[in-house]
Amino acid sequence: MELRDYQREAQATDQVPAGDPNAVIVPLLGMAGEVGSLLEEYKKYLRDKDAHVLFPNQVAEELGDILWYLANTATKFDLDLGEIATGNLAKTRDRWPPDGTSAEYRLFDEDFPSGEQLPRTFTAEIVDSMTPHGKGRIVITIDGIPAGDPLQDNAYDEDGYRFHDVFHLAHAAKLGWSPVLRGKLLRPGRKRRSVRDVDEVEDGGRAIVIDEAIVAYVWEYARRHRFLDGVTAVDYPVLKTIGQLTGGLEVAARSAHDWEEAILAGYRVFLEVRERRGGVVAVDLRARSIDLIA
Repeated sequence: MELRDYQREAQATDQVPAGDPNAVIVPLLGMAGEVGSLLEEYKKYLRDKDAHVLFPNQVAEELGDILWYLANTATKFDLDLGEIATGNLAKTRDRWPPDGTSAEYRLFDEDFPSGEQLPRTFTAEIVDSMTPHGKGRIVITIDGIPAGDPLQDNAYDEDGYRFHDVFHLAHAAKLGWSPVLRGKLLRPGRKRRSVRDVDEVEDGGRAIVIDEAIVAYVWEYARRHRFLDGVTAVDYPVLKTIGQLTGGLEVAARSAHDWEEAILAGYRVFLEVRERRGGVVAVDLRARSIDLIA
């Protein structure tokens, strides 16, 4: 049976139709109650094991009741259960691609002149030194050319944020995207000036701010989780927020799974660089890799 057909037929048995003051709360409470009943059946199964011979039938019945209340709730909110199911599958595939990889991956600047493309492979050397005030300050060179300005933590306590350009390198490696790298770190820059709209929207100041904002936002999340040391997954609300921040940019084509890979790879290298107080990072956009090599 199609979900839309089920929703329509389930509505025909609704005893608290739209217009009733309790029209919405009844199916919501019904779902909660039936989930409780399902858990009760599972508790009996754990207790009685094979003696609970009706367990499969009881589970089917409870799931059916949950489905009825779910369909009824969707109807009360004027939603289509089939569209909800389709959207949910798209969301879960974005987060966990069935084959472990995202859809066709193509670098965003493939069709631009070589001088406007991010370098496909490069090395970034990070050197950490001390300021006269006893605080760390890093200098980065990319393929031997100075990149950006010297950075300090800009914090009361030394936390290593001065190494945060590693995350922009990870964005480039895993996503093929980093307005900060393209416009601020690489010298000469690699902004796509041959197409004005792309130059202004994708490589301009607003996109650079979004790139920096994502790094700062994820930093606060990572700081509360041991800087993702030993972590193998990023909480979905973090990935969802990043998707909202980048919704109007080309990088919106990258999945939540891609962003998770970029974040985890960036923090893996960051922890190594912070511990060693510098190093040489190799980036390969086509292999989608970023590694500390020296």
